[in-house]
Amino acid sequence: MKIGTGNKNEVLSEQKFGSILQNIVISLGLEKKEKVLVIIPDSTRSGPTGDVFRVIVDTLYHRVKKLDFMIALGTHPVMTVENIEKLLGINCQKFQEKYPQTQIFQHCWDDEKTIVEIGTITASEISRISRGLLNEDIPVTINRTILDYDHIILAGPVFPHEVVGFSGGYKYLFPGISGPHFLHKFHWLGALITNPKINGVKDTPVREAINKAVSFINKPITQICYVVKEKKVYGIFAGDNEAWSAAADLSAQLNIEYVDRSYNEVLSMAPVMYDDIWTAGKCMYKLEPIVSDGGNLIIYAPHITEVSYTHGKYIRQVGYHTRDYFLKQWERFKNFPGGILAHSTHVKGIGTFLDGIETPRINVYLATGISKQVCQQINLGYINPDEINIDDFRKKQDTFVVENAGEILFRLKSGQVPDIDKLYERRK
Repeated sequence: MKIGTGNKNEVLSEQKFGSILQNIVISLGLEKKEKVLVIIPDSTRSGPTGDVFRVIVDTLYHRVKKLDFMIALGTHPVMTVENIEKLLGINCQKFQEKYPQTQIFQHCWDDEKTIVEIGTITASEISRISRGLLNEDIPVTINRTILDYDHIILAGPVFPHEVVGFSGGYKYLFPGISGPHFLHKFHWLGALITNPKINGVKDTPVREAINKAVSFINKPITQICYVVKEKKVYGIFAGDNEAWSAAADLSAQLNIEYVDRSYNEVLSMAPVMYDDIWTAGKCMYKLEPIVSDGGNLIIYAPHITEVSYTHGKYIRQVGYHTRDYFLKQWERFKNFPGGILAHSTHVKGIGTFLDGIETPRINVYLATGISKQVCQQINLGYINPDEINIDDFRKKQDTFVVENAGEILFRLKSGQVPDIDKLYERRK
């Protein structure tokens, strides 16, 4: 089932978007007896989150028995009150005075008291889903808050994504509000497939694994998926997986850009909504496919001073490496969380590990507030951001500059995708 509209050539005005969303919410037919939980993204996802929040509150508050919201943080840090107010466009105190019965929760993935196991994806099932890449029982865990509600609404944008192919929809449950068990396996499966092969692909083993995890939730779930480019909304779809699928199709038209050739140097400029490399890594993921073999990608973000506010300790231990650096030394790394290893491989990019020598396909540099010493420690290149002149980069030959990187995926018009197997063939 799918309702909604979208067109790559038409931007929805704030008024039209709000009107369509209101009609969608009313059409759900939610009743006074029902308790509703709405799951929304945090500030690392662009889009009209505040407008969505306000329309749903105004539409449902007096129509249902209970209406609450949960911010799907995944493993991101808990947001401050000030940041929540900025995200939602509200004053929290005044909001509580006007809507005293509505609560805004934040997911805490590592708080065991808030996590419940709802099922298990068996080894045989995950082996089938992953095409043999994983073969173990995977507990499906999620924030137990969902057990207290009759209907769940997932509302968020759909973008190309390095782990699942396209974000949005059920991804706001897994890993959005899931526990660490499924979360780490989910990310590692994406890393095994590799970012160039999975980013911007709609039907992936990781998405199938998410769908299987969702099957253990015996509650009505409505997906409200909107499509954004450069903070402008082009479409909104609601319903089941058909709605997410329609949004992913539109997002592919809007958020994947094709270039004629690869570039020896790419300057990827991170927006301020990414405040550590854990999130700004998207500036690598979305541009890896168009960097020439042996070329350089620079994540330019002078405002970033942390590798990861949540996972920095682990990342400093393992550093940034190619997938096969971990796989071929698995006894050494098998006890590290899969999500950490996945992030590491995605930022470093694909490459080979032959005779104990790691050779990444491209070179990744940080031009941030992170010191040269730390960059060396974590196995990434360093460039002093003060020495980068953006205008000079634009004038250089064989150089590509992208502002506000991280949400638009770049690919080659030829359809060629960087491939690990081909790298091994050339290097053996």
